[in-house]
Amino acid sequence: MRRAQIKRETKETRITLELDLDGSGEGEIDTGIGFFDHMLDLVKRHALIDLTVKADGDLDVDYHHTVEDVGLVFGKALNEALGDRVGIRRYAFSSIPMDEALCETSLDLGGRPFLVMQCPMKHMFVRDFEVKLVEEFFRAVSVESRSNIHIRQIYGDEAHHVCEGIFKSFARALRTAKEIDPAEKGVPSSKGVI
Repeated sequence: MRRAQIKRETKETRITLELDLDGSGEGEIDTGIGFFDHMLDLVKRHALIDLTVKADGDLDVDYHHTVEDVGLVFGKALNEALGDRVGIRRYAFSSIPMDEALCETSLDLGGRPFLVMQCPMKHMFVRDFEVKLVEEFFRAVSVESRSNIHIRQIYGDEAHHVCEGIFKSFARALRTAKEIDPAEKGVPSSKGVI
């Protein structure tokens, strides 16, 4: 079973997360940050993963610690659930239009962490959510999941739409990359290990 359950407690955050890579988009998200919950809901729905997240963070200080730490925990759970990564498709790409915005993600679940984000958003906030935190989230996911994540905003004006395009394109790329490829008999790497 490609599942993981992770708990992380620091002086800044307390997070529990459950992940099932072979789910159907079910689960409850509660980080205390409405817009972030909305983005994580998009990930579980469009990646077809079951994802439950409960986070209590120092939101009176900032959203940064909670967003970054949820990224770390999600990435760690993804890495654990992927296991030895035998038989997965590994690579995927998704381009998502969201009204006037177009965003794309290229993903490699190949064991090497790296994030590239080219997202020149025109607005700094969606309500009280600083959109720069999207990059912090994906950097944490990349490191802990040991994945290359390249995200690009092709165009778009409204920050909510751009963020939604980013999270949906990541989710759709993850949906493909995590799939078991019936033609792949081992680890999808010339090294023989990921």
